Amino acid sequence: MPTLTGWILISLAAAWIVLGAIAAGHALCFKRDPRSAALWVLISVTLPLVGAWLYWALGINRVERKAVRKLGRRERPFDAAQVLEAFQPSAFHEAVGHLHPLRTVADRVTRLPLLPGNAIEPLHNGEQAYPRMLGAITDAKHSVTLASYIFDWDVVGREFAEALGDAARRGVQVHALLDGIGALESFSRIGRLLLKSGARVEAFVPLRFPLGRVRFNLRNHRKTLVVDGRTAFTGGMNISARHLVARCSPRCVEDLHFEIAGPVVAEIQHTFAEDWALATGDVLQGEDYFPNLPPAGSALCRGISSGPDADFEIIHWILLAALSAAQRSVWIVTPYFVPSASLISALEMAALRGVEITLLLPSVVDLPFMRWVADAYLWQLLKRGIRVLRQPPPFTHTKLLVVDERWVLLGSANLDPRSLRLNFEFNVEAYDSRLAYDMCRWLGERIAASHEVTLAEMDARPLWRRLRDGTVKMFSPHL
Repeated sequence: MPTLTGWILISLAAAWIVLGAIAAGHALCFKRDPRSAALWVLISVTLPLVGAWLYWALGINRVERKAVRKLGRRERPFDAAQVLEAFQPSAFHEAVGHLHPLRTVADRVTRLPLLPGNAIEPLHNGEQAYPRMLGAITDAKHSVTLASYIFDWDVVGREFAEALGDAARRGVQVHALLDGIGALESFSRIGRLLLKSGARVEAFVPLRFPLGRVRFNLRNHRKTLVVDGRTAFTGGMNISARHLVARCSPRCVEDLHFEIAGPVVAEIQHTFAEDWALATGDVLQGEDYFPNLPPAGSALCRGISSGPDADFEIIHWILLAALSAAQRSVWIVTPYFVPSASLISALEMAALRGVEITLLLPSVVDLPFMRWVADAYLWQLLKRGIRVLRQPPPFTHTKLLVVDERWVLLGSANLDPRSLRLNFEFNVEAYDSRLAYDMCRWLGERIAASHEVTLAEMDARPLWRRLRDGTVKMFSPHL
């Protein structure tokens, strides 16, 4: 007869086998990426009990868009039809031009319409963006909605918290939605300050121990600010003094943000309202949040919401469609480059068709392993004649795509699996030749100061670097 210790060991072994088999079977049935499925199967069956728990806690997407159910999958918080009536189909055709296949794909995979009459102004780094954002908050009369992945408790964070608090004390309805991990360190201090002023602040999918509530994935990576439902700011910039590059801090981060006016602001607000409903159960509606928006410019824009739910991989589909529709040039700026096999193929195919593709990456990355994995992919692109350049320090966090100097994609999504599959992201597509021209001119200046990567340089990497880069590449579905 086994002793008590023996029975405990037998029970643990049986639990290991049963739970590991259940976790592995679930991964095989529901994981779309075979590399991800293989890795979770390996973890589930080789780590006693811990592997199955890790899969249950981190590997399963449990996010349910309660907000989408409340608002309606196709419901709009604004009258898009009325806006579109004033914009003739011929004008749509002229603005879109030869990129009509791209527009067709976006119409079919996104939930929001393409809207005319918008104005977009690029804002470089915190020196340009933060004064405009703080000024808009100071002038707010009805509502302020802010979503940020990171909200540091530094000189910039305190200034924003004070401005939001002052707005709330004036009677403005202030809503701040901060990611449960990205803003974890400073959330309590920001929350206390804002709550005292009458503002509302919530954490998006906060960490809750123990068991399956430890959700490190499925983060809200969106960065949006909407004031009175009329003026919006979005792009790649968090609320942090690190974006003040003139200070020359070792941790400073270059980035690009955009101020937007026009009907597409309602789509940015609509996305925040969905996230707010998911986090709190409350639905934001009414003129304070969704006023009538007259035309403010000539840009044809659409808000693109992407996440691990009903909007799964939408930005990834848009990227593939853009590369397929491009005829002359594609400019890509991203801080992290961990492409899917289909994205690599699309880049190569576009280059083979004669499209000039330029990929601009940072030379200094805040997460070193993200540069290692990017290096493991670059030789494939260089072999097809795609230009790859690395920008000098500091770390460049900009996310931007420009096609044929006609179409611009801006927003929060990086070119990595976390942004394209796991995170909640928000981008804006814009058919705006003036904006595209300005962005290409700015990129040209950046390229002139950058180092061009060559195939010979990548082939000359020592063996230890190749092994390191290739090893990290194996885990790319989870980076």
